[in-house]
Amino acid sequence: MSNFFEKVWLEVSKIPAGKVATYGQIARILGTRDSRRVGQALHANKDRNVSCHRVVFADGSLAPSYAFGGAGEQKKKLLAEGVKFVGEKVDLEKHLVNLEYGRK
Repeated sequence: MSNFFEKVWLEVSKIPAGKVATYGQIARILGTRDSRRVGQALHANKDRNVSCHRVVFADGSLAPSYAFGGAGEQKKKLLAEGVKFVGEKVDLEKHLVNLEYGRK
């Protein structure tokens, strides 16, 4: 497995319940602009304990190819954690996490 993928999974595991991060946020933290590669890492993940459902597109929309059941399952998991939606998009004003807080 790719070292980059493992780093993605580690960062995603830091997102608390009720919050989301974007693919771009994860990419920037890891020193790249390649948010698609972040998506590839999440899609390759087989561990249901890694909270991949907490990663969304920059506009708050969900991944149609969420690896554990598609966008419907992703939305169901987020709703169960108290995440609010505006239409079909996560309300990023309320739920976007600041993963870079405390980093130098």
